[in-house]
Amino acid sequence: MIRLGSAAGYVFDGPRLLAGWSPPKEPGVYAVVYQPDPGRKRYAVIYVGESDDLSQEGFPFRHPAAHRWVERAGSKWKLSICTFHAPGCTAAHRAEIVRELVAHYRPRCNVERYERAWKDHWIGAYEAPTTTGPLTEQGPEPRTP
Repeated sequence: MIRLGSAAGYVFDGPRLLAGWSPPKEPGVYAVVYQPDPGRKRYAVIYVGESDDLSQEGFPFRHPAAHRWVERAGSKWKLSICTFHAPGCTAAHRAEIVRELVAHYRPRCNVERYERAWKDHWIGAYEAPTTTGPLTEQGPEPRTP
């Protein structure tokens, strides 16, 4: 198992060799990875996607992006896959997980790109009126009966 994603992370099964993997018939998020340096136990995320049915995605090598994965890794035998099984997740939730992973790992084989950080210009500048007083360490004055 590996962790991918935010500080909390998502627990992914794998990595498993993609060439010998049989995808399950269930919804999920997947990350295609490879080891840039086989001497180290580190993987590079090169593609992230999601599906309502992983068995229909064209794995291992009929997926529309598979040629890019092989080119990036140097061989189809160097590719592995990690999966996050999400039977209770909606398509929108799985897509949000993909966006988060793409923003964090910037996989080269994903066409879309997402920002990692919030930018002020996304919503514009504004000022809100002060509606509360300053915080104090003391509680309210005791009432006299």
